[in-house]
Amino acid sequence: MADNTPVNSQITDAVTQNNVKVVAEAPAQAMGLVYQTMAHSISLSMQNAQQAQGGLQQIGNAVTSTAITMILGVAK
Repeated sequence: MADNTPVNSQITDAVTQNNVKVVAEAPAQAMGLVYQTMAHSISLSMQNAQQAQGGLQQIGNAVTSTAITMILGVAK
């Protein structure tokens, strides 16, 4: 309990305990924020990789189509 003060000791004890709770939770909340930020960054990287792979697939299809057209043009 809190020392003798003009304020009710139960009130000062409640405020003190609330402050201790907030300070004790701060590291866990900070690490949670770090993990969320890292997960978001990784997901953005994966989305960019998927988009790049899709773009390269389109280029590959265009090259294949052009090559087939050239081969069929020579056969005539």
